[in-house]
Amino acid sequence: MKYSKYHALGNDYLVISPQDLAFELTPEKIERICHRNFGIGSDGILFGPLPSNNARFGLRIFNPDGSEAEKSGNGLRIFSRYLWDNQLVQQEEFDIDTLGGRVKARVAQSGKSVEVEMGRVSFQSEKIPVTGHSREVLTESITVADQTFSFCAATIGNPHCIIQLPEVTPEIAKQYGCLLEVHPYFPNRTNVQFMKVKDRQNIQIEIWERGAGYTLASGSSSSAAAAVAHKLNLCDSHIAVHMPGGQIAIAISNDFIITMTGAVTKVVDGLMSPEVFEF
Repeated sequence: MKYSKYHALGNDYLVISPQDLAFELTPEKIERICHRNFGIGSDGILFGPLPSNNARFGLRIFNPDGSEAEKSGNGLRIFSRYLWDNQLVQQEEFDIDTLGGRVKARVAQSGKSVEVEMGRVSFQSEKIPVTGHSREVLTESITVADQTFSFCAATIGNPHCIIQLPEVTPEIAKQYGCLLEVHPYFPNRTNVQFMKVKDRQNIQIEIWERGAGYTLASGSSSSAAAAVAHKLNLCDSHIAVHMPGGQIAIAISNDFIITMTGAVTKVVDGLMSPEVFEF
């Protein structure tokens, strides 16, 4: 099976075209492909391009645990670069259909930078979803293990739990992210961002990604965290999001439509052996 591997600030994905796939992409096979020891190793699979009635390209996004994600900012940038590398797009703006909605993308710098209009952020509980009465989920309390946090929740086509702290570390993300991901407040599980506001133009986040675990960078997480910082009037409308893997630029419109710009790096085109699936 042919595949292409890219990373976006250390968040790596495999792109697999339907025309190169001779079998059903089951959760078990996805887990094996993404496994760091028994497979190729990745933070997920981008399956496309697929036909779509709503956009020029359709895309399905799979997490390394075999579950399907609604949307991925880094994944969308990587998929856009893949389309560019295969001469399916050029300088023009194009749209991509995902489970989490349609986005617009544009490739620049010979593929090394991609801009994606991610859609509109909502803080509304039933859209995210978060349990309880209908409301904007802002500065509420949540308890896991021995710790109670103040959190905000948001969706940009996929769910996010954002926790503001004076300092953020990988250890905090790993200790509490796994618990927050499956908290009963979030019926569809959630992505988790631990956020430090540095100033009105800069935030720092550590990320626990639903279905993937601790992650060096995330485009949808950057979008959600920046939107919360702006919603709480802690930051302006143009925000640099700093992560262990690097930096993403977020621009927020008056009605909370997010435009994300960040780097993409190609790693390899490869051919996977059928022996990978000999369990």
